[in-house]
Amino acid sequence: MPGERIPYVDGRTAQPAALERVAARVAAQLRDGRDVFAGRSRPVFVGMGASYAALALPLRMLADGAVPARQELASEIGSGVALAEADLVIGVSQSGRSPETVDALAMVPRERRAAVVNVVPSRLGDTAAHPVDLGNEPDSYASTIGYTGTLIALAMIARTILGTSPAEVAAEWNGIADVLTRHEHALAPVVDEVAGRAGRVVAADIVASGASRSASESGALLLREVCRVPASALVTRNYLHGEMESAGQTLHVVIGDGRELEIARSLAGARHLTLCVTSAEVDPGDHLHVVRIPEGVSMPVRTVLETAVLQRLAGSLAMVRGVAIEDFVFDNTDTKIEEPIG
Repeated sequence: MPGERIPYVDGRTAQPAALERVAARVAAQLRDGRDVFAGRSRPVFVGMGASYAALALPLRMLADGAVPARQELASEIGSGVALAEADLVIGVSQSGRSPETVDALAMVPRERRAAVVNVVPSRLGDTAAHPVDLGNEPDSYASTIGYTGTLIALAMIARTILGTSPAEVAAEWNGIADVLTRHEHALAPVVDEVAGRAGRVVAADIVASGASRSASESGALLLREVCRVPASALVTRNYLHGEMESAGQTLHVVIGDGRELEIARSLAGARHLTLCVTSAEVDPGDHLHVVRIPEGVSMPVRTVLETAVLQRLAGSLAMVRGVAIEDFVFDNTDTKIEEPIG
């Protein structure tokens, strides 16, 4: 069933196998439509909410490959002038029903429109000349599979733009189900302990930089959606310029291997509850909890693994706080295009 909703916990349980399917499906679509993406020099990515958060990953990948890509919040584009120089505009919406993203793509000729969606058919996918879909994977309302699957699709598109061969694009995700399953087993006790100690926090800071911002920004959104904790995604170097001064009764999640390590140690040293997500060797302490990312994984795979940590944290913290995960407070009916019945 297109757009089928499943419970958040079920989405996380089903995620490893689902990502294997998504990777295979997207790889096949990009192999057949390689000429659409390969060699693009001025792509612009647009999205809203979690879909916008996902864009940090392909932008960093493309920047590292000397392609000047941009990301735009779809609702803020205003006019087609902002997209006039783009040689491809890629709209991202897991449901395919975000009206702002549909409207943004309408500002450019159809042949310059691409889309990444999960649900097929959808308004966004139908309006784009070059849709890429995840395969109608069942997803939770606060997205699990849909979000990590979107990360995979965007990473594959970025690799294709950079001229990576179809075989290499697909090979990066070989065995992702096993990698994610092992990672989940390792992170669960650490994250659940953090959640148990975070029941009365008044806010959360999620600190990261580069591609890891796709994990931090989606993670902050999950903490707001799933367990109703005011959360902010903050950029590592900017966090040092005054933002970390408000620490107090807060949960801190620090993602990275560089300056992030000293931030985590400083926060924990000041007795603030801190979770460090890193591939570096870091000793845990009374206030410092550590989840290790396996060494040697690529940037896109790492981003998916970092995201899994935040997904687990949101679910576990919701249980500790007694919040029903699927019970959202506000029903904003204008954030999705209504599909006709029948």
